[in-house]
Amino acid sequence: MIRAYDESYLDWAMKNLGEAFDYAVNACGIAMDRFAELFVSSGYAEQFQKGNPKYIVGLSGSELVMEILTKSGMTVSFPEPQTEYDCSTEYWCGWILAYYQWKSGRSFRDILDILPMGEIHRLYGTLHEASEDKFADVADTIRRKKQTGTNLQRQRKRAGYSQKKLAEKSGVNLRTLQQYELGTKQLRNAAAESVMALASVLGCDIEDILD
Repeated sequence: MIRAYDESYLDWAMKNLGEAFDYAVNACGIAMDRFAELFVSSGYAEQFQKGNPKYIVGLSGSELVMEILTKSGMTVSFPEPQTEYDCSTEYWCGWILAYYQWKSGRSFRDILDILPMGEIHRLYGTLHEASEDKFADVADTIRRKKQTGTNLQRQRKRAGYSQKKLAEKSGVNLRTLQQYELGTKQLRNAAAESVMALASVLGCDIEDILD
C-alpha cells in the first residue's frame, strides 16, 4: 500500500493528534466525538491524512485545536497549552486514531463512521498496552462486522439521501445508481464525471464511495 506520508513523520502525527484530543477534551471541555466531528467537517482531517506537513508536523496539537475551533466559529477561551502530556485516555485515542488512519489508508471520515471516538475510548482499557498493530487488527474486525452494503450506500445514508434524491441531484440514472449500491455494477468502472458528481453531492472524497 502506498501511504500519503512517509513513516518517518508518523510519530509526529500520532503525538500531535493525541495532544489535540487531550487539549480539546481536558482543557477546552469539548466532547471527544464533537471534536472529531469538527476535525472532519473543518477540512483539517483531510489535510492531515494527505500528509500536509503544516498539519502533521508544523502545528502542535494545541495549535491544531485552536485553528479547528476558530474555523468552526466556536467561541472558546483557550487555556494555556501544556508542554508535556501524560498518556491520558483522550491522548491515546487521538494517538491510535492517527496510527490507524496511516496504517489503513482510509479517510478519517470513513474510519469514524464505523468506529466513532466513543467506541475507540471503550477499547482503551484492553488495548492501550497492546501494540498499535493489535489495535489495527481489532479495528479491522469491528469494521468487517459492521459493514453491510457498499461504500456508496453507506455514504448516501450518512448524508440522508434517498436513492431517488441522490440520482436527481447527481444526474446519475436511478437504475444505474441502484446497481452500484447492489454491487452488480462496479462504481470504479463508471465514467469519472459520474463518480465525481456522486462524491460532490455526498460531500465526501471519491475514495469514500469506491469499494
